[in-house]
Amino acid sequence: MNELDVVGVRVEMPSNQPIVLLREVGGDRYLPIWIGPGEATAIAFAQQGMTPARPLTHDLFKDVLEAVGQELTEVRITDLREGVFYAELVFASGVEVSARPSDAIALALRTGTPIYGSDTVLDDAGIAIPDEQEDEVEKFREFLDQISPEDFGSSNQ
Repeated sequence: MNELDVVGVRVEMPSNQPIVLLREVGGDRYLPIWIGPGEATAIAFAQQGMTPARPLTHDLFKDVLEAVGQELTEVRITDLREGVFYAELVFASGVEVSARPSDAIALALRTGTPIYGSDTVLDDAGIAIPDEQEDEVEKFREFLDQISPEDFGSSNQ
């Protein structure tokens, strides 16, 4: 397993499909995962430190974990099968729960939990970006600094 940082969320054109981009800590691979607009909003809110007027599902789940005294210790992106990514939530009690990566990432950002990607997933879907292409990644980061959760067109009730 390799630790991953969340670079951010963007909308891929022309399909208008949101993606979350993760970066291998201490490496040069990036992992793009296509996600839904609701999850894109949830991840963007968490990254920007925004608290919606009413809690999103991920905020509720975080509150429930705190209320029952459970600690989320890590999120693992474990598999990629037929274009679908799989993840697991790992709790301090040793319990592991299957989850969509987008939900797992949104929860990890809210709880400060580290995210890991399996070697197989990174080998299969990771994109190596050498240092000389780092300026493209910097442009992506600048884009992320200017986008807001409302740009994903999801209403939060």
